[in-house]
Amino acid sequence: MAWAISNLFENEVVVADLDLPFGTANINFDQDPAQGIAEAVFSPERIDEVYLDRLLAQCAERLSLLAAPSTLDRVYDFDPEAFAQIIDTTQRTAPVLVLDVPHAWNGWTKTTLAQADEIVITATPDLANLRNTKNLIDTLKKLRPNDKPPVLLLNQAGIPKRPEISLEDFAEPLGVIPAATIPFEPQLFGNAANNGRMLGEMDASNPIVETINDLAHVLTGRRDVKPKKKSGLSGILDRLKRKS
Repeated sequence: MAWAISNLFENEVVVADLDLPFGTANINFDQDPAQGIAEAVFSPERIDEVYLDRLLAQCAERLSLLAAPSTLDRVYDFDPEAFAQIIDTTQRTAPVLVLDVPHAWNGWTKTTLAQADEIVITATPDLANLRNTKNLIDTLKKLRPNDKPPVLLLNQAGIPKRPEISLEDFAEPLGVIPAATIPFEPQLFGNAANNGRMLGEMDASNPIVETINDLAHVLTGRRDVKPKKKSGLSGILDRLKRKS
C-alpha cells in the first residue's frame, strides 16, 4: 500500500514498522539497515528531523523505511506515548506516514490507534478474525467517536477447501463494508516476499494490484469506498469457490 501511494501520487512516504521484535517490513523491502526505529524510540531526546533522516532506509525514490530490529536481545515494553515524538517528527518531514502496528493490545498500541488519521484493519474471513475485528471496531468507536470507521480489508479469501465466512456475513455484525477483498494468491505473494519486491513490481497488471491501487486512492482521500456488486475480484472469488 505504501509503495502504491508513493508510486501513484509521487508522494514522499515513510513506513514505520512498530513490531520491533518480529517486524518483517525490512524483509519485504529487501533492506538490512544498521539502524531504525529502535534507535529512535530508545533515544527520544535525540529525535529531530536530522537524526530521523539518518535512521531512514531508502526503499524507492519516494519511499523510506524506519525498520524494526526484529531481534529478541531486549524486551520492548513502552509507555503509552513512546512513539508520539517519532510520529510527530516524521509527519513534519513526509506527507504520508504508514504505521505497521503489530497484533497486540497495550497502552502504546491503543494510544497510537486512537490518534491515527486513518486505520486499516486486515482480517481473514474466519470466526476468530470476525470476533477480533468486532472487538477492535467497537473499541475504536469509543476511542474515536468523531472519526469515521476503520477501512476493512479482507485478506486470503477463497483458500481451496477451507470453510470461510462470506463477505456479507462477515460485514453484517461489524456495520462496516469491506473496502476490498484480496483473494488467496500464494504464488504472487510468495514470489514478491522471497524477492523483496512489491506486488506492483512483480505483476502490475494483476487484479490484486489494481485493488491495492484503488485502496491507495481511498486512504488518501481521492476516492470514497464504493464496493461494486460484481467487480473483477468478485469474479475471481466466485471461480475459486466453484473450484473448491
